[in-house]
Amino acid sequence: MVRTVNRVLLGLLGLGLFALGGGVLLGGLDLPRRWDFGMPGWWPFRGPGDVVLGTGVRTRWREEGWWWPAVIAVLVVLLALWLWWLVAQRRHRLGGVLVDSGDGAAVRLDGGTLEDAIEAEARDLDGVARAHVRLTGRSTAPAVRVRLVLEPHADPAWVLGQLSRETLAHARDSAGLDRLPSKVRLKEVRHHARRVG
Repeated sequence: MVRTVNRVLLGLLGLGLFALGGGVLLGGLDLPRRWDFGMPGWWPFRGPGDVVLGTGVRTRWREEGWWWPAVIAVLVVLLALWLWWLVAQRRHRLGGVLVDSGDGAAVRLDGGTLEDAIEAEARDLDGVARAHVRLTGRSTAPAVRVRLVLEPHADPAWVLGQLSRETLAHARDSAGLDRLPSKVRLKEVRHHARRVG
């Protein structure tokens, strides 16, 4: 869903910018006069001496009482839509993984269940304080993002090796996947300075 919305929004934005830029370029190069064709009557920029927004257009509604509340309302709506779109980018997660059951039929494994199983096994590794797992990608080709918070005594190389060889391998094998690409972030637990009296 998010990917489709992104493509539609980017396509509409690109088309609008292309049309606007092309119209301004036509007027700036004075091509309508040179090539003897007319621009639409509503288009404000017809030649090199014109401006995109003239003084009359810019100051037309300024004295009206509804103008500034309307401008602020439109900006607030645009900001809300932009924030929604930004949050939607962060929420993208895989709802399920298609698993081959062996009899030719595909079974859907819940993505949250697989995430929880990987998290639980990763937390059991020596030196791991917290773990967070997110499935991404497609249901037929999932990928994993893992964030681990390590205790001060943890050996990052050992933890990463165990995670790769055991935890992620178990998840891959239990889901019947040929491969399970992963990105792992390691972070150390923050300790506050002790007060000495």
